[in-house]
Amino acid sequence: MKTTIKIFILSVIIAASITSCKKDFFKLPPYNGSPANGTISSDADMNVLANGMYAGLRSVNLYGRALPVKGDLAADNVYLKTGNSGRHLVFRDFNETTANGEAAGAWNDAYATIKDANQIINSTLTSTPVVDELKGEAYAVRALMHFELVRNFATPYTVDQNAAGIPIVTSYNQSALPARNTVKEVYTQIISDLNQAFSMISLNQGQSITIKTTNYTREMNSEFISKYAAKGLLAKVYLTMGDWQNAKAAATDVISNSGFSLVTAGNYTSFWANPAARTDKVETLFEVSSDAASNLSSDQLSAFYQQPPIGYGDLWITNDLYSQYSATDVRRNVILLGNSGGNTVYFNNKYSNTANPADKDDIKVLRYADVVLILAEANANLSDETNAKIYLNAVAESRDPSFAGYSSTGAQLKSDIINERRKELAFEGDRYWDFMRLNLPITNHIKTQNPYVAFPIPITEIHRLFPIPQSEMDVNPNITQNAGYN
Repeated sequence: MKTTIKIFILSVIIAASITSCKKDFFKLPPYNGSPANGTISSDADMNVLANGMYAGLRSVNLYGRALPVKGDLAADNVYLKTGNSGRHLVFRDFNETTANGEAAGAWNDAYATIKDANQIINSTLTSTPVVDELKGEAYAVRALMHFELVRNFATPYTVDQNAAGIPIVTSYNQSALPARNTVKEVYTQIISDLNQAFSMISLNQGQSITIKTTNYTREMNSEFISKYAAKGLLAKVYLTMGDWQNAKAAATDVISNSGFSLVTAGNYTSFWANPAARTDKVETLFEVSSDAASNLSSDQLSAFYQQPPIGYGDLWITNDLYSQYSATDVRRNVILLGNSGGNTVYFNNKYSNTANPADKDDIKVLRYADVVLILAEANANLSDETNAKIYLNAVAESRDPSFAGYSSTGAQLKSDIINERRKELAFEGDRYWDFMRLNLPITNHIKTQNPYVAFPIPITEIHRLFPIPQSEMDVNPNITQNAGYN
């Protein structure tokens, strides 16, 4: 044993002496640092970096799991079962601290993805259809990450647009110590980026472009941000701001010109069972890829929902949500029934491919149904109730062929639209943000089961916002903390 240890130590000394002869060994750039000038020397290089940028969205701290979990668990759609794996308790308990990992993970990984987008945007490659396409997609990703950051870490635009937002980052500077821009400034940047994206992206789903350096054909599918996915994201941003006129304009553009359609009632179940990327313009405007080769394994969102032995099965559906669906609503087809202590419990089955060796479930970021409901809500708030009901019922009746449609008016119509959003976008991380943008208390947040105990979350609860991570506060004297956090 001692001889083995001596040999190992000697090997380390020899290796160190060899590498010490090379000064460059001590000058290696950080693995996630900005490339030296000229690193992006071709459209092929840019395409590789774009693939890495999209892969960053798959982080467990972003769309891979944490963000969609938060959007439902911190609201009233799902709850953590008794005997859970201990993940994401802060979303249930609303007790995030500056030292917890959820906020730091989202902050760091979102800004890392922004860094990748900026490297593409700021590349000096000559304009070509490929270069413009990839830069346009990078603008959209940069906007998307700033959008997630400002939603999670800052006061909603509809509450105080002049409140401290998050730092806007549009170029790489490893030594920068940026202060927080205002919420309004952040949203102005997001809108600018999405408009730039729409102007530069040429591809719609099903179209392709050739990377000339390698003669590789890059097909636009639902795992990339297409032209009208960028416009759909813009509609969602305007919805979040309460800018109804611009939300209506952006959503109308998508509905009138994109060629997308709602998935039919007959195809609803198979739509969710199919993990493959889409090129047919049915429903999915943008989703984050997770396939057989590139996935989070047991850390995936699907594993958080699927029951043992396939997954953790930590998240169960609240009885209140399940009761919103009629017996003829096809959305019930992706909800499974079980039993716990003699009580019926409900499981989400939108993500059923955890154990599929050929492909895994992508994470939906934006669907066509969302855009249709955005247009319904925008019309309702612009006092065009006729068109509001047309678009609201387009979704509701396609999901429940037996439903005769909504006929409500006034405040009840607006409430019906929000509830239809709840039913349609459940388990996709959307519900919490409706509470936030509308500045509503979360009255039926569930902390325990059997019996259920409601845990109301008032609008004054400081933990409705993430804290600025302590790691950022420690190194950046120019940044301020959210109120209520030490």
